[in-house]
Amino acid sequence: MIDLEQRLATLETRLAFQDDTIDALNTEVAQLQERLLRMQRALELVARRQTDLAANLPADASEEPPPPHY
Repeated sequence: MIDLEQRLATLETRLAFQDDTIDALNTEVAQLQERLLRMQRALELVARRQTDLAANLPADASEEPPPPHY
């Protein structure tokens, strides 16, 4: 009977540690999800800025006026 009680206590201890681990992992996953969303928004902003800058560049280098010293 003592062996059974010891096994039960061991299982309860392991379950408590697993619950703690699951909670910690849940928190980490939530933080990583937030970080991923911020990075996606930043990437979209960079892509939009790059598109805007590219739209303002001349399509051909010959269309660009010569520098003032010519």
